[in-house]
Amino acid sequence: MEFKDRKLIFDDSTIYFIDKDSQKKHFVMMDWEHNIMKAHADYACSNGGDILEIGFGMGISANYIQQNNIKSHTIVECHPEVINNAYAWAENKPNVNIILGDWFDVKYHLGLYDGLFYDTYGDTKAKQLKDYLPTFMKNKGVATWWNSYNEKNNQLGIKADSYSVINVNPKNNNYFKFNKYYLPKKEFK
Repeated sequence: MEFKDRKLIFDDSTIYFIDKDSQKKHFVMMDWEHNIMKAHADYACSNGGDILEIGFGMGISANYIQQNNIKSHTIVECHPEVINNAYAWAENKPNVNIILGDWFDVKYHLGLYDGLFYDTYGDTKAKQLKDYLPTFMKNKGVATWWNSYNEKNNQLGIKADSYSVINVNPKNNNYFKFNKYYLPKKEFK
């Protein structure tokens, strides 16, 4: 079953779903990620301008992106329940454009951006981002993405220019178990 077809459960601090077969809870996002999301948002917005955010989740990074001095904020989200939250969140934010769909399916309808933050769950096309990332970026644009690895490397296979190390205290979850988070940074010249 694709992620976008799963019934999600939202509470104050998490998004998760329960696997029908195993009855296991699968966490999609949790509120312990605030300092990571802020760091990603601040880096993605370091040039100001037009920002592309792929994946909305709990809206944590979106809130931090809005706190920066930016011109526009485009959000691509594929999950129908999450997108409803994104629409409600964006209601009084005139610089926000929300696109329903998988980034891979809408990639040719996106423009060029000064900053990009990618953080999705269950994206079957994730490893293809490295091939398309340059097509989304303006000259001197910057990009960052969620990194599940506990090292200067990442699951997307994108060569980062540098990494910032952030101390974290993850709650009990099944997607990140480390006390250090390696935030990837890439600039396009």
